[in-house]
Amino acid sequence: MAPTANGSANFNEIPERHVNDNTVAYGSSSIDLENVPLNGGILVKTLYLSIDPHMRLWMEESKGASTGPGYELGKPIWGIGMALTLRSEKDGIHQGDVVYVQIYRRSKSTQSRIVFLPPIISVPGVQCFERRNSFASDPTRARDSTLGVCKCLGDARPDCILWAGLIGSPKSGETIYVSAGAGTVGSIVSQLAKAKGLKVIASAGSNEKVEAMKRMGVDVAFNYKTEQVADVLAKEGPIDIYWDHIGGPQLEAAIGACNLYARIIVCGALLAFNNAPPHHVKNLAEILYKRLRVQGFMYWEAESQIEGHNNNPVKFISTMTPLVKSGKIKWTEQVFDGIDSVNRAVATALTSGNTGKVVVKVADL
Repeated sequence: MAPTANGSANFNEIPERHVNDNTVAYGSSSIDLENVPLNGGILVKTLYLSIDPHMRLWMEESKGASTGPGYELGKPIWGIGMALTLRSEKDGIHQGDVVYVQIYRRSKSTQSRIVFLPPIISVPGVQCFERRNSFASDPTRARDSTLGVCKCLGDARPDCILWAGLIGSPKSGETIYVSAGAGTVGSIVSQLAKAKGLKVIASAGSNEKVEAMKRMGVDVAFNYKTEQVADVLAKEGPIDIYWDHIGGPQLEAAIGACNLYARIIVCGALLAFNNAPPHHVKNLAEILYKRLRVQGFMYWEAESQIEGHNNNPVKFISTMTPLVKSGKIKWTEQVFDGIDSVNRAVATALTSGNTGKVVVKVADL
């Protein structure tokens, strides 16, 4: 067979602040689908890519940020994806299986547990969700199956379980405030909190997102651009848990509204991600006076702690799948088409321009 064109999304330029038109560039190479060495791994066709805010951190690695593995200039960026197995040398994975895997942003890629030779990526675990023939007669079933969990939840996969069981320790009757409450993680945290009997206060940056949060069952949903966070929390609080995606003024307002012994979980810092001018939180002394517990974490460490390994989230899938399938966990998504749309998708996710979980559809099943 003649070599096949293989599109990719390459890290082209370190952004000074926001992702711009030159940050991620479309590239193309060729791949011999029949003869490319698998080295004990699998060859896949990429179906969907999850676009998540933490990807911005990996664009800083070249500047020395200690935020985990970073992107290399001129090389394809990578992250979580869904893919169709074309060839396999891996036990338990067969041609036609749909897998969840940490993958380079390529149309086709090889996944191996043994070596790391471009375009091969070392993957200690590959999670097979469905056999293709189990829904071949009804392709739309893929959107409602376990596949929908990995496509639409993206970087939420370990965060919510960790919050529920280890860090946040939510209790019925408590009050939680979630910033970026319409985002992938925030929306799941809000819904899990409601299911546990908490009062949920959540904010977002548009009226459209506020309505989405209300549909998810949030008790107090508001637009932080038109209402003061401190005023809302003073009226609806005090709070026992703050799930922080933002940092800056929202963190300051949340500290001011905390009960004694409240917990603050720092899941993200979107202001810092985009190199915004620093905001100096003025009430840090209240952490001492109120005996607050503040903890940050990175998702790959959280996943390892929960699952005992990375890239094979069995516990998360078994927990979340029935909730998603039953409709108890709801989400919206914003889909970009084609590998050449990755840059636009990343920029949208990082500037709060998204109207749901951002995914890139690379190919049909």
